[in-house]
Amino acid sequence: MSHTVGIRRIQKLRTRQALLDAALGLLEHQSLGSLGLREVTRAAGVTPTAFYRHFDDTAALGVALVEEALGSLHGVIGATLAETGDSEERLDRSVELTLRHVCEQPAHFRFIAREQHGGVGPVREAIAAQLRLFAAEMAAAIAREPQSRGWSEEDLLMLGGLYVDLMVITTSALLDAGPDGEQEVARVARRRLGLINLGRLHWLDDTSSTDTP
Repeated sequence: MSHTVGIRRIQKLRTRQALLDAALGLLEHQSLGSLGLREVTRAAGVTPTAFYRHFDDTAALGVALVEEALGSLHGVIGATLAETGDSEERLDRSVELTLRHVCEQPAHFRFIAREQHGGVGPVREAIAAQLRLFAAEMAAAIAREPQSRGWSEEDLLMLGGLYVDLMVITTSALLDAGPDGEQEVARVARRRLGLINLGRLHWLDDTSSTDTP
């Protein structure tokens, strides 16, 4: 009995993944808002009825694609930020890992870049929620470092958001540049990261002078 249940579960997971992969392929050439359910099921080789066993609609499928792309990146970046050692080196590795992740899953990130400001509300919200979570994770990691002593929670979250914004900008630039432009995108990203880090070192100096009557 349990063996049969296990086989059914595997088949269900395979069908769900087939739907996600089929949608991702179709979304290389169109937006999620124009994607038809029957297009997806035809490409996946399943019936429309099977679609509804996994997703309520194409918006829910889009949310799953967001989680598939950015959720996997969370683990990679989170592990890097949790390491001990030089803060700038860890952040630099985070940029490198982000670039590698985008190169390994370009279709996912083209979808996210297109839909971040697209017409499907639940997908926009899912992307925004994932980016906010990234910023909070960044802020929490930064807060553990000695050089963050005296920083307010608001400022830590602002800095985390700057790092995340850099990741988003870099991702978009990498998708536009293609393989031949990867090195230049990485170089510019590291320069921007260096500028943020420099500002970080002197942020409390600036706020102290501003607060002085």
